[in-house]
Amino acid sequence: MKFISILFLLIGLNFSVKGQDADLILNRVVSKINSVKDYSVDANIKADIPLIKILPVKASIYFKQKDKFKVVSKGIAILPKQGFTDVNSFLMKKNAYMAVDGGVKTIDNVKTNLITVIPTNENSEFVLAKLWIDTKNDLIIKSQITTRSSGTVSVDYTYGSEAEYGLPNQLVFDIDVKKFKLPKSVAADLNKTEKEKEKRKKSKDQKGTITIKLTNYKINKGISDDFFKEKK
Repeated sequence: MKFISILFLLIGLNFSVKGQDADLILNRVVSKINSVKDYSVDANIKADIPLIKILPVKASIYFKQKDKFKVVSKGIAILPKQGFTDVNSFLMKKNAYMAVDGGVKTIDNVKTNLITVIPTNENSEFVLAKLWIDTKNDLIIKSQITTRSSGTVSVDYTYGSEAEYGLPNQLVFDIDVKKFKLPKSVAADLNKTEKEKEKRKKSKDQKGTITIKLTNYKINKGISDDFFKEKK
């Protein structure tokens, strides 16, 4: 009986230590995120979605702490916020989740720690987040975000000259087309006729890819709150 009690105590301590390790890793990542008060960046967005042709789109993206976000584009910009800004905003709410260290994983020769983030509010839009973090540079290399509205979205991140701010120069999203929220005009094109609906249902390939290349960052230059207000 005494042995079993000690065993459970050791298991509890191990889980606690792993939780503390996960918190320390996330704190360093969040510290980088917090160093960016605002930014603007040029984006080239290429969407590869089954059964629909979407031309690459150029856009300008604007962000300001904590959650102001705006996309300016002449075309239809399919820009998943999961793994782009939503996950960053969520990580900044330290009381909104618990984190567990899932151990060391190697991704493309980069040593990472897998951190599983579990919301503490059962009504949270986020259901679960898995983050593969390069602990040497405090960067998210890969994420897998599950939300109530868009299912699971996987994101691969690459970094360039703005890595010191935790800002990527490319993101590649893998989405489940059946669950992912597409812009209304794109969704309408997918279901334009009954024939196309049936073709889509029968299609085995329900996965899509969205690649976003980011250039010409302007960081912490100051952006007015009024810029983000919708024009009436």
